[in-house]
Parts: sequence; C-alpha cells; structure tokens
Amino acid sequence: MTSSVTVEDLPETLPSIRGFMFDVDGTLLLSDRSLDRYEVLPGAVETLAALRDRAIPFVLLTNGSAYPPSEQAARLRKVGLPVLDEQMITPSSVTADHMGRRGVKRALILGTRGVGHALVEAGIETRHTGDPHAQEVDAVYVGWHPDCGMKDIETACQAIWDGAKLYVASDVPFFATKQGRTIGYSFAIVGAIRRLTKASIILTGKPSLHALRFVARKLGVSMRDVGVVGDDPAVEIIMARRGGATALGVTTGMTTIEEWERQRALRRPHRVLADLRELPRCVGTLERESVN
Repeated sequence: MTSSVTVEDLPETLPSIRGFMFDVDGTLLLSDRSLDRYEVLPGAVETLAALRDRAIPFVLLTNGSAYPPSEQAARLRKVGLPVLDEQMITPSSVTADHMGRRGVKRALILGTRGVGHALVEAGIETRHTGDPHAQEVDAVYVGWHPDCGMKDIETACQAIWDGAKLYVASDVPFFATKQGRTIGYSFAIVGAIRRLTKASIILTGKPSLHALRFVARKLGVSMRDVGVVGDDPAVEIIMARRGGATALGVTTGMTTIEEWERQRALRRPHRVLADLRELPRCVGTLERESVN
C-alpha cells in the first residue's frame, strides 16, 4: 500500500487528533449530478469501520443540503458506509443551531423540502415562495434548489430589504461528482441575491468556523483536536487551518497530488493521503509527532 505523502517544507509540529470530520463528495464517495446514485471510493468503508472499532469518534460533514441528516445517513448506509444518524451533519444542522442561538423564529427557505427539515425540528417556522406572508421572516436560508426561479429570488430579496438575515448552506462554486465538476446551486442563487441586495452572508457550511465549531461540539473535543479530511483546499483545508485543526487532503476528488503540492498558506494541508486507508495508521503517527 502506498504510504501517505508529507507536504514538504512544513515546519510546524502537528497537534494531536481526538476526533475526525470527513467530507463526503470526493472523499468518501462520488455521487451523480442528480445526487441519486453513489460510488463509494476505495478505502472509505474500511477507514470508517477501523475508526469505529478503535472507538475514535468521527462525523461526516457535507455541504449538500438536499436531504435531512437522518435520511442522508440512511442513504450512505445502503452503499456500505458505517454511519449512524447522529454522525451525519449537513449545513442545515449548523443553520438550525445558529438560528436558535440568535433567536430566529421564522425563515424563508430557498431549497427543496429537505433543506428546511432541521430547522423545523429545532422549532423554527419555515416558509417557502408562494406561502402567505413568505417574505415576513427573520432570515432567508439558501440551500439545494435546482428548480430555483426568479420568484424565489425576488421573495428572498424583499425579505432581506425588510430586515431578514441571509444564510447560505454552501458558497462553493463546484463539487466533485462522477461526471466531474458540478456547480453548486446555492453559490449561484446567492450571487444573484447579493448582487441585488448587497447583503452579507452567514455561511453555515464549509469552510465556515460555524461549521467547525458545531463539529467539535458534536465530537466532544476542541477545534484544535479535530482532524479534517477532505478533497478541496478552498473548503476543508482552509476551514481546518483557520480553526487550528489538522488538515488532511485526499486525491480522490477535486485535487491531484500535484495540485496539493502547489498549495500555500491556509490552503496547504498537514498531510496528503495517497490512500484513505492510510488514515487509521496515520492517527498514531500524528499523535507521536505532536509529543516529540
């Protein structure tokens, strides 16, 4: 088996890792563009099973918001990934938590019905375009919305002009699928809304620190004790670096080993895994390095 690749010219000592956060698309699997079919990537099942057997806590954090966490976890179990419902996190999980802490009572959802599910469970009233008083809300939340139209954007803009805050699940322009790079709908939708309203966004998916803090609380560790595993230097790696976590890159999604080697500063991982199955062995290596 090929060993993990150390990113060169990195002087820092790695911190210990007490729990892991895995990206999904491009790290554990590749979906098709409709999100209906999954191809599990090599080593994904074995790696999660090894961490489970060693009682090392882990969660999965996707920027996808189409499905509620429990439904997404069930879909992943069907293709063999050993993931419990409570180990699955979506941006909507983070959004519901953040809105609850900020006293948001009503939110306009630009997305499929699954996008707002976590908010409903948290006691937040959700409205959609076409509902009575749809624009009379405290916040607008933009998620997975392949059928978004101008009426959605108009309603969202009016809500924001009336004082609503703008939340977004993902501000990433592309994600990895079996067909290659696929555009992120929420990125495009929010671009239109912001062009009209000039509103600032509250990002709840990766690479926001709201997401990393939520992950750390879920794992029961500090942010510095989280190992973040992902395929995108502008998403998982920059989030880990900003939060003081350990950044581990993979080559199965958006980024090749040659592209990883060109990354600098906040986009540069502590390690690049040539094979995801290296991760359980890497845990001991990282912990030893942090002691020495």
